[in-house]
Amino acid sequence: MNPGRRGLLTGASAIAALAIVPRVRAVQPARPRRHLTVLLGLRAGSVLDKAARAFFDVLAPLLPGTDIALTNLPGDAGRTMLAALGDAAADGSVAGWVMTPTLPARIIDREEPALGQRIRLLGQIEREPVVFVSPSNDPATTIQDIIQRAADDADAVPLGTPPAGSPPHLAALRLQGLAQTQLNIVTFPSSAAALQAVLDGNVSAAALGLADAIGPLRDGTLGAIGIAARRRFGLLPDTPVLDEGGIPLSAFVRCGVAVPVDTPADIAAPLIGALKAAANDDAFRQQAEASGFYATWADGADWTQLMQTEQATLTALWHTNPWLSSSGG
Repeated sequence: MNPGRRGLLTGASAIAALAIVPRVRAVQPARPRRHLTVLLGLRAGSVLDKAARAFFDVLAPLLPGTDIALTNLPGDAGRTMLAALGDAAADGSVAGWVMTPTLPARIIDREEPALGQRIRLLGQIEREPVVFVSPSNDPATTIQDIIQRAADDADAVPLGTPPAGSPPHLAALRLQGLAQTQLNIVTFPSSAAALQAVLDGNVSAAALGLADAIGPLRDGTLGAIGIAARRRFGLLPDTPVLDEGGIPLSAFVRCGVAVPVDTPADIAAPLIGALKAAANDDAFRQQAEASGFYATWADGADWTQLMQTEQATLTALWHTNPWLSSSGG
């Protein structure tokens, strides 16, 4: 065979062989999934716990590649979770669902400024107003009615609240100061217990987070005396705010996300962006309002400033009426 022809055939065979070999694309290594553990200082199954979990269901799709695990760390009126968050690694793997005025109250009554110094507030997600309610079969019509009856005989008008140092209890103490009337404030072990007490008529009225009371308010089991807010609540347009009764009391439970204070800005930034987007999601806002919350984003700096104002108010309250000393903690 002609050597030149043989070379051509050999080359053609090689080309044909290459043609039938499947092309293999370079396989890109899979990006490792990130893990974010969110600490909740809440009893599993409580109203606030369910609200937090509803938010993280909305957040999860906005953090692709991140597995979110929610861990309940109730105990010591929220301090257990706050301390654990401050102790956590500042590497973006741990965040906390933080509430104010719970945080400043624990700073004050546990004499532990480090609880606030060791965490950074990233943003407020929602806020829940405190509402004053009474049994529908023996309603108090206005907040002034409660105050006047208490002035005549405080023991005859027990006002139920969740545990001492809880946001509704602090609101009741502030009401007492604004009214300049001693109220018969009776604390219960939980929000659910305080709710049941007012439903059963064992107390004349109760201060509760709106989310705890909104169901009985809707079905008429409870009557609303007033909401401690500056404007009426959308789902309860006929319920007055306390300011309309001459009591300028605004009291909210503000909920949001915080991280250990030394968490790098480049790690926190994408989380903040996702948090803001989730808080502004229309479906989430509607769901929150239906549950008794205002879905209202506030960035970390603004929320921190609000907390500092709350802390100053609570510090003054602590000096005149230290809530744990009178309630046994």
